[in-house]
Amino acid sequence: MLLSVESSCDESALALLDPAKGIVGEWVHSQIDLHQEYGGVVPDLASREHLQNFFPLLEVSGVLQRRGEVSRIAVTNGPGLAGCLALGIAFAKSLGLAWQVPVVGVNHLRGHAFSPFIDLHESSPAEFELRLQELLPHLGLIVSGGNTILFQLDTDRRIEVLAETVDDAAGEALDKGAKLLGLPYPGGPVVEKLATAGDPQAFDFPKAIAPRNERRFSFSGLKTSLRYRLEKMSDAELAAALPDICASYQAAVIAQLAGKTRHLLEGKRYQSLGLSGGVSNNLALRAAMEHLAARYNRPCLIARPQHTGDNAAMIAFAAYVDPTATATEFTIQPALRL
Repeated sequence: MLLSVESSCDESALALLDPAKGIVGEWVHSQIDLHQEYGGVVPDLASREHLQNFFPLLEVSGVLQRRGEVSRIAVTNGPGLAGCLALGIAFAKSLGLAWQVPVVGVNHLRGHAFSPFIDLHESSPAEFELRLQELLPHLGLIVSGGNTILFQLDTDRRIEVLAETVDDAAGEALDKGAKLLGLPYPGGPVVEKLATAGDPQAFDFPKAIAPRNERRFSFSGLKTSLRYRLEKMSDAELAAALPDICASYQAAVIAQLAGKTRHLLEGKRYQSLGLSGGVSNNLALRAAMEHLAARYNRPCLIARPQHTGDNAAMIAFAAYVDPTATATEFTIQPALRL
């Protein structure tokens, strides 16, 4: 079996993957409550928590009792917070040394890229390779607090970045918008909840959909537009219009994501469409991507909710299926690249 370790930000996570069965166990310690009072993740606190949580997590998981079954350990080696990554790598290497098994590094974004295929493998491990080839080339969208990336997964499993944000990521835009509205951290889910009672057409926020030949996203103008609008509103007006503002602001984010995805779907015959990353838990975004896939008669693969944020299952799965996750020597990768 393969044991994976994830510590790129504020989640301490472990997972076990059995190639003959799929993910057979996953465990996570979340730090959301700790960082909530600060309105965001505090790197020093996050690193300290990883140091305190990994060995108890190892005990609770029962992995120690199954160490003889583990033949390889995979660990996130970037991108992420340097101190958090370093602790996860040190933890994984210490286990590898003690258990005498190799340790491999996995790019966090590649984990997100492959995460929509976890269900496909679990449903029929013996037929997975054949079924995966039928879904390639694949057009995938990673949407999180730090990344907004459209990529192509070729038949040889090579990943090519097709479009990415030139400023804020989509999740960052939602969180910053929530902060401007005085909503608690993490703001994206709060915006989504309020948006369900609002009218997405009530306010005209900029969609910033780039021309077909421009492969980019941009969300900083959307956030600025919200700030200017709020400056003209009283507290009473804001309270009355809050659901409509949230719905319209969220709709502008989704329109840009879906618009650029549609441009690329029209330009090449992809066999499947995928969605992953923390913001892919947004039900409105999921519905938009499912609509796109249905329009072009393509299967839509969306990561499970528990695999959309930072999680070790996707790291284990990427180490299993990604041909780049083979080196036993690696360094922290700070760049936001696949």
